[in-house]
Amino acid sequence: MTTVPARGRFSFAGLAFALGVLILGTNLPSPLYSVYAQRFGFSPLTITLIVSVYVVTLVPALLVCGSLADSAGPRFVLLPALVIAVAGAVVFATAGSTVWLFVARALQGVAVGAASGPLVAALVATEPTGNHGRASFVGSLVTTVGAGAGPVFAGALAQYAPAPLVLSFVVEIVLLLVAFRAVLTLPARARSGTRLHLRRPRIPAGTRGSFAVAAAVSFLSWAVAYIVLALVPSYVESGLRTHNLLLGGASSGMLLLCAALAQVVFGRRRFPAMPAGLVLLIAGLAGIVVAGMLSSIPLLLVTVAVTGIGQGLGFLGALRRVNALAPAETHASVASAFYVVTYLGGGGPVIVVGLLAIPLGLVLAVQSAALAVAAVCLVTLVVLLRHDRARHPERPRRMPPVPSGEP
Repeated sequence: MTTVPARGRFSFAGLAFALGVLILGTNLPSPLYSVYAQRFGFSPLTITLIVSVYVVTLVPALLVCGSLADSAGPRFVLLPALVIAVAGAVVFATAGSTVWLFVARALQGVAVGAASGPLVAALVATEPTGNHGRASFVGSLVTTVGAGAGPVFAGALAQYAPAPLVLSFVVEIVLLLVAFRAVLTLPARARSGTRLHLRRPRIPAGTRGSFAVAAAVSFLSWAVAYIVLALVPSYVESGLRTHNLLLGGASSGMLLLCAALAQVVFGRRRFPAMPAGLVLLIAGLAGIVVAGMLSSIPLLLVTVAVTGIGQGLGFLGALRRVNALAPAETHASVASAFYVVTYLGGGGPVIVVGLLAIPLGLVLAVQSAALAVAAVCLVTLVVLLRHDRARHPERPRRMPPVPSGEP
């Protein structure tokens, strides 16, 4: 990737802020979908289609813009991405029909797809002390906090503030304008002599096995997160018979806020984050199914918290490993490939849940998806443990503390 000179704490913190704001904006609609459904008259399947449009536009943007940032410089990609994100928020705030929601989510997908890989790579390059582990921790944390805070913030405003479908997006626009200032600290151009070109993301030979395992864990972590973010507010309303938008937003957002707390607690420790995350994801998913059967709000919130801790550890561990594997000259490209798999985890399972909801109903569809994802998590855990034993056959049981590196 283009070498980005460190410009003190402001540049690094500002880029982290920009990443968090972009992610926050994409999750603001989660608790509002039930309101949109009543206003525009659509089904849970339409919600999943809206989510899928986000992923469909996001993935091509990831594939193109990671390599483009490596050759042209991150600022070349990030400034247009922020403009597109503002456009998406404006369309949401002024939406007059279901079609507007599809357009808004498509714009958000392009913006986040274009920005995710370059922002993560720029965080690694601008970390003031050169600590890649800290950059991975911060990138994972702001992604998780942004995703978790979005539905809580939007749900609170929708329930208790005026203009429930407008105000949260106005705030998002203001925050995006602030993020422009951080991106402007990056170089306007790539290194002298670097040619502008596009190439598909390539994983360095010899690291593809480790990359595949880390990407699978991230896929599952965000598959769980997006099922919760997109559907649990409606699940709460139909299964637990409550119409409070803040509760719906909090029940989904709490998952990622707990994930952020787990990352803060364990982020600076040499800790087997991915295996621990998968175990907790399995336990939490099983708990969500039981909570739905018992119509228990307290049990639902507890198990969402457990699932959130698992999600936070799994994603943190996966991102650390990928950042440790990626060479500097192709870091944005490799990070973009990682996020392609991550966001496919966010989109694919949600679409399946929406399709299942047609014959089964929403509650049973969520429960079925939770059990299926839990089974895949178990298989992935076995593969991960075998892979790590093969990589480190003589690893001692007690690891000395280190400042950065793979989990």
